Amino acid sequence: MKVIITGGAGFIGSNAASRYLSRGYEVILLDNLSRAGVVQNLEWLQNQGPVTFFKVDIRNADRLNQIFKDHCDVGLVLHLAAQVAVTTSVVNPRMDFEVNALGTLNILESIRLAEIKSPVIYSSTNKVYGALEDVDIIERDGRYEYADLPNGISEERILEFHSPYGCSKGAADQYFCDYFRVYGLRTVVFRQSCVYGYRQFGAEDQGWVAWFTIATQLGRPIIIYGDGKQTRDILFIDDLLNAFDAAVANIETVAGRVYNIGGGPENVISLLDLLSYLEHKEGRPIPYKEEGWRSGDQRVYVSDIQKAYSELNWMPQIGWKQGLDLFYEWIYLNRELFK
Repeated sequence: MKVIITGGAGFIGSNAASRYLSRGYEVILLDNLSRAGVVQNLEWLQNQGPVTFFKVDIRNADRLNQIFKDHCDVGLVLHLAAQVAVTTSVVNPRMDFEVNALGTLNILESIRLAEIKSPVIYSSTNKVYGALEDVDIIERDGRYEYADLPNGISEERILEFHSPYGCSKGAADQYFCDYFRVYGLRTVVFRQSCVYGYRQFGAEDQGWVAWFTIATQLGRPIIIYGDGKQTRDILFIDDLLNAFDAAVANIETVAGRVYNIGGGPENVISLLDLLSYLEHKEGRPIPYKEEGWRSGDQRVYVSDIQKAYSELNWMPQIGWKQGLDLFYEWIYLNRELFK
C-alpha cells in the first residue's frame, strides 16, 4: 500500500512512517522541515525503506494538487502538518490560520480533485472544546479534576474555539467533517490529547511531557506556567498509531466521524506529577520556576474515549508510567539528538 503523510518528518508523522515502512508500504512524506528535529527524523526514515520526500509547504495549493494527482493510487492519507502551538498562534495569527485552516483546505481540495477514495485521517485537537469554563473543577490530592465528569469530555461537547490556534484547528476539523458530507471523502477526525513518545523534540510552548523530560536530562531550565496542578490525559505514540490502524480497518462504518483520542481517565497526570516522576528517575530534586497562566490553558482536560472503544475497538494499551519509562530511556540513549 502507498501512504501519504503530511508533516511526515514530524514527531507523529515519522513514527507513523516507520511503522508503515516496516510493513513494506511505500511512504510519501510531505514536510517543509521548519521544526526542530525533523531533519534528523527524515534521515532516520530514509534508511528504512521506500521513502519519497517532497519539501513542500501545505500553503502551496498548486504543488499539492500536482503531488496528489501523481499519487492518486494512494491507500491512506494522514494529515498531520500543522502549526502546533497556542503561543505562536497568538503572536502570529495570520500564519497560524494560513497553515492550519487554509493549508487543510488545500489538502482536502487536492484529495477531492485527484478523486482519491482512500481513508483520510486528520490530527485535530482537544482545543476545539475551548476553555470549558462552565465545567465544574475541584482540587483533590494536589491537582485539578472535573467535579462531575468521571469519563472526561465526550464528542457530544459543544465546540467553542478559543485562541487563534483553537479557531484555525477547529475550522480544519469542521472542514474534514464537511468534505465527507458534501463530497464523500472518507475522512476521520481525531481530537488528540497530549501525545508523547519517540522522535519528539518538545519545546517549552508545545509538547510539555517531552519538554520536561528532555530538559531534565539535559539540565535545561523548566518553567511552570500556572500552579502545576493542571491535568491532562497523556497518550503514548504507539497507542495513537494503533488508533490510526483501527480507523482504517473500520473505515466503511466510521468515515465522517469524530473521535476523542487520548489516554482517558486511566492516564491522567498533572505537571507536578510529571516532575515528581522525573525526580524519582533522576534521584534528585528538579528545580523549576513558576510564572503566570498562559492564554487558553485549560486547568483540566481529560478525553472521554468510550466512543473510540465502542466503534473502533480501541483503547490505550500502554499506561502512563510505562510510556514515560520508555520515553525517558529513549531520550537517555539518544541524547546527542538534543544538543
